[in-house]
Amino acid sequence: MAIHITGDEHADQVLTDSPFALLCGMLLDQQFPMERAFAGPAKVLDRFGTLEPDQLAAADPEQFASLCSEPPAVHRFPGSMAERIQAVAQIVVDDYDGHAERIWTEAADGQDLLARMTALPGFGRQKAQIFVALLAKQLGVRPDGWESVVGDYSQEGYRSVADVVDPASLEKVRAFKKEKKAAGRSQTV
Repeated sequence: MAIHITGDEHADQVLTDSPFALLCGMLLDQQFPMERAFAGPAKVLDRFGTLEPDQLAAADPEQFASLCSEPPAVHRFPGSMAERIQAVAQIVVDDYDGHAERIWTEAADGQDLLARMTALPGFGRQKAQIFVALLAKQLGVRPDGWESVVGDYSQEGYRSVADVVDPASLEKVRAFKKEKKAAGRSQTV
């Protein structure tokens, strides 16, 4: 199944072709527009020449951070995100023999998958839940009990990147997030 998150054919193809790219896109999806975050792996591929976790993990950290900082930057905070990309790449190399997809294809069940995701740098519970929902909704990866670990993100609707399949759904997710943010602000006043 093809991924359609960024609105850019090349970036979406990179996400579709590379499990590590999809994982990195989710990693970059914080304090940064969603479609730009998920386009980040394509920028890394174009600039670095590969998304192979072993090569990313072995890259000189300063050079890699510089590459991620080139305009347009891979993220709003390119230096810290370059570090996280390399840290996640190292875990994928050490724990999954360089194959990011093993994180989800070899998970015993939903709880195991959630635990594997939250063990990654930059993946708190909510981000891990959203990624598990994305895997289920867009790629059909549904380990036993996945629905119980993702909570509201398993429901139909437009709550997160897991629900983005085209420009119209992206706008609906944006509207939902804007609504939630405004509601949160009004409760703190």
